[in-house]
Amino acid sequence: MTTLTHRARRTEGGKNSEKKVESEEDTNQDRSQDNEDTEDSKDIRLTLMEEVLLLGLKDKEGYTSFWNDCISSGLRGGILIELAMRGRIYLEPPTMRKKRLLDRKVLLKSDSPTGDVLLDETLKHIKATEPTETVQTWIELLTGETWNPFKLQYQLRNVRERIAKNLVEKGILTTEKQNFLLFDMTTHPVTNTTEKQRLVKKLQDSVLERWVNDPQRMDKRTLALLVLAHSSDVLENVFSSLTDDKYDVAMNRAKDLVELDPEVEGTKHSATEMIWAVLAAFNKS
Repeated sequence: MTTLTHRARRTEGGKNSEKKVESEEDTNQDRSQDNEDTEDSKDIRLTLMEEVLLLGLKDKEGYTSFWNDCISSGLRGGILIELAMRGRIYLEPPTMRKKRLLDRKVLLKSDSPTGDVLLDETLKHIKATEPTETVQTWIELLTGETWNPFKLQYQLRNVRERIAKNLVEKGILTTEKQNFLLFDMTTHPVTNTTEKQRLVKKLQDSVLERWVNDPQRMDKRTLALLVLAHSSDVLENVFSSLTDDKYDVAMNRAKDLVELDPEVEGTKHSATEMIWAVLAAFNKS
């Protein structure tokens, strides 16, 4: 009886352990599936820099306009806004001596990695820099527009190519080589036109069907993208497919938006200061 009882207990224990293993396996599968779902959702989630570059790229040719000399600084401004929205940096609180957005320094809030190479590289620069710098200075340093040879180390190199590579990995662009008589150039034509059209439609709707005439009531990322698209000189690409009447309305509303006083808008309740600080920096440059 004792032996049978022990065997029964062992058997029950074995069954319980088997159930436990199966349960753990199911849990692990659920977790891995959740991770895959999360990764899938991340694949179609673009950073502000990726969205700006995507808007600036010619679909078939796969490169930005040779005449566009604004997109480089626009992408750097996008990096600062993206870091602020992810809770990594913020502007120092206003004081009597430093009320203006352009006078206030960029401070580190968290140095935890974001998973994006450009964002993390910028985060390391901000963390290591003493004394701290303003938004306008950071845009200049990250772009390489400085006369100080000791600060050239802060320049982010090959930014467009690195952002394009991210978009290739996300299945939105592809990589090709094109010959331009005297040289070969790597290009990135758009393969996922649906994603780009979704982005264009979102911006068009924000100043047409969903226009709220108040930046504080707008979606923050949409507001940031409108500011960056304007500063990067790619807003024309967004509205070019509209009819003449809608084009005029969209451009006028976008113009009214970016011509607002950043100092006033940045102090309003629930305002994202970094968006307005970046706009103020571009207005001054």
